[in-house]
Amino acid sequence: MMPILVLGEALVDEFHDGPVAGGAPFNVARSLAGLGVPVRFVSRIGAGDAAGRLVLDSAARFGLAVDHIQRDLAHATGRVSVHEDAGGHRFEIHADAAWDHLEVPAAVHAGILYFGSLAQRHPAARAAIRTAVKRASGSRLLDLNQRPGTDTPELAAESLMLADWVKLNEDELDRLLSWFGPSLPDLMARFALQRLVLTRGAAGYALYGQQGRLLASGEGVAQPHVLDSVGAGDGFTAMLLAGLSLHRDLGATLSLANRYAAMICGVRGPLPDLSVDPAALAPWREALLALPELDGQP
Repeated sequence: MMPILVLGEALVDEFHDGPVAGGAPFNVARSLAGLGVPVRFVSRIGAGDAAGRLVLDSAARFGLAVDHIQRDLAHATGRVSVHEDAGGHRFEIHADAAWDHLEVPAAVHAGILYFGSLAQRHPAARAAIRTAVKRASGSRLLDLNQRPGTDTPELAAESLMLADWVKLNEDELDRLLSWFGPSLPDLMARFALQRLVLTRGAAGYALYGQQGRLLASGEGVAQPHVLDSVGAGDGFTAMLLAGLSLHRDLGATLSLANRYAAMICGVRGPLPDLSVDPAALAPWREALLALPELDGQP
């Protein structure tokens, strides 16, 4: 089994009650490592700052190798202020972070490549990521995390043209349809997308194939003790990638990903705190390995 290559930002989410390591790609990579799936994570952090040490400490707890995390002497590790209210949360992503200056990574042979849109906000990181994506030989999954500064039709189109799969939420899909529509089949045909994964929060998920054909869907999973929804979509993506990497049945994988995302909503931040419960992901590893093997093409 070849590793999954994950490209993008590692940063610190600053909640009112303290900092938590985050960043969608870092969340995905840590989940994959914690689930026992081979992963190579490429990012960039400040050399020696407190936020960078928090990132490295978190990677170690999940068993995520850090040899592809670059160190920047001139720019600090990324920071995000998380503003919470009764309606959810709002991110204030601070500018000119180390991950904005990501350099082209060494070639990594990977079965699947994951990349996002936020990490492409700066020309340097955008060029590095696109170089790596273009030379990838396996499937390429785009996580379209649209945030202020990267929510433009130009960046979305350029990223979609590099992707085989795309994962997005309902708001992001509506925006894409307003730019490139008028329909989901038209969108998928325009960018030659093989699969589109739509996360719908408490309403569940849907998977679409070529010509916009609905392949699978599921209802939301109740979480009686919601703390925050930060990282829930990243957890969904990680479990989906894990199932694809292990050649597990896609419908069963999506259902497990849906449950995993609901679990994430019950913890503070994007992942369980393994310093408190080192075995928190063990049941999920077992559930992943117990999924039926893939029958036919995904």
